[in-house]
Amino acid sequence: MFDGMNRRIVCMWFPRLASNRVLRACPIDGPFALVARQGNAERLHCLNAQAERAERAGLHRGMGLADARAFCPDLISRPATPEADARFLATLRRWAIRWCPWVGIEGADGLVLDVTGAAHLWGGEAAMLADMRGRAARAGLDLRLGLGATRGAAWARAHCGTPDQPLDSLPVTALRLDGDTCTALERMGLRRIGDLAGAPRAPLARRFGPELLLRLDQALGRQDEPITPAPEPPHYGVRLTLSEPVGLLADAMAATERLLGALCAKLQAQNAGARRLVLTLFRVDRASQQVELRLAAPLRAPERILPLFERGLAEVDAGFGIDQIRLEATLVEPLPAQQTGLGATPQHVDRLTDLITRIGARIGLENVQRFLPADSHIPERSFLIVPAAYSAPESGWRGSPPRPLRLFPPEPITVTGSAPPARFHWRRMELHAARATGPERIAPEWWLADEGWRSGVRDYWRIDTRQGRRLWLFHTPQNPGWYVQGEFA
Repeated sequence: MFDGMNRRIVCMWFPRLASNRVLRACPIDGPFALVARQGNAERLHCLNAQAERAERAGLHRGMGLADARAFCPDLISRPATPEADARFLATLRRWAIRWCPWVGIEGADGLVLDVTGAAHLWGGEAAMLADMRGRAARAGLDLRLGLGATRGAAWARAHCGTPDQPLDSLPVTALRLDGDTCTALERMGLRRIGDLAGAPRAPLARRFGPELLLRLDQALGRQDEPITPAPEPPHYGVRLTLSEPVGLLADAMAATERLLGALCAKLQAQNAGARRLVLTLFRVDRASQQVELRLAAPLRAPERILPLFERGLAEVDAGFGIDQIRLEATLVEPLPAQQTGLGATPQHVDRLTDLITRIGARIGLENVQRFLPADSHIPERSFLIVPAAYSAPESGWRGSPPRPLRLFPPEPITVTGSAPPARFHWRRMELHAARATGPERIAPEWWLADEGWRSGVRDYWRIDTRQGRRLWLFHTPQNPGWYVQGEFA
């Protein structure tokens, strides 16, 4: 009645999107619900199709989990993950492009498709909707469809009616209004969209504001509501087809240089840098070989990346020749524009990054490690060993006394008394103390279990010996004894 225009919109509503996603990976036979925490209570987030009978008995979204189990003792629950649901909906958006190229996301559980001029490719609108239902059913998805000349009309039919139900016969809840507004309209006797469309507009605007009339006009086609499809993620891949097969290293490096220039231009346009590059070389006999390059830091400078490919390309067997090369950045990280003049990154930092990349290509980036300070006053816990390619260097330990360059498990020495020893034997050496600095008392971290520190506090001394050794000794007052734990440079 209201939407007899040429534009055709389809709304795909997945009422059980979250539960369908979980049950596709792990099917469960019985009533099932996803639970989300709201405040201090766990409430039902999404039910599966087999819970419909229990739902009629009183189960509903937003209900407390304890109350739901009273209605349905056999209810199986799992925690909800909205982030995974959003990723699944994005996957469904790409899946829906098979019917038309203009697909947008509608809320948290729906899609909207502009199928204008595309329905005839599927044998008409009825055949297209049937194909949508069939494919969704085979994929284990509950789907409700709505078709109309406007986005609002399609949404209304998908959520509150059938795909071809007259719009004026649908309830006012089909206009995407909040619950309080719908309740107030029903109390006024405006239960259908047709009743609302025939009512005076000025009193409605004064009482309910502009949102009510906006939603009504969008459903009736008086107000345009565009469909904005999500942008496709950038693809960081380039390909080069050679007129003649090549087999020399110099020719392969020259082709790689051309590909790097095009790829780095794409990366620069997106303010991104590559962390992992895959170079695929296709031979004339249909065989292919790959050279993978993992970088210690995100890069998009061709002159720095190209030399790193030389070792991998030298090991490639060209056979009867290579006629096609493809370069793809399979792992990309943000890399904002950097200053090139005063205040730019020092060159030694770039050289260190390239060195880590070269060494990592031989032994693995995870095996090139660095020390980082940790937030602990316990010597054994005051540092971390992490891969250098995935961490940033830090200046050093802040606010703590000097620590030895070498740290090893405590080694006991035979000394009596609590004063620093003037002479002691360590590792078959007789050492004489020239200067003692300390003590520094370190107490155990009682909230952590550590066998070596359960005995109590330690008093650390820095001992400079006349033989040139600079040792780190500690004394345990609760159980008298002396130990050597480190050596300064």
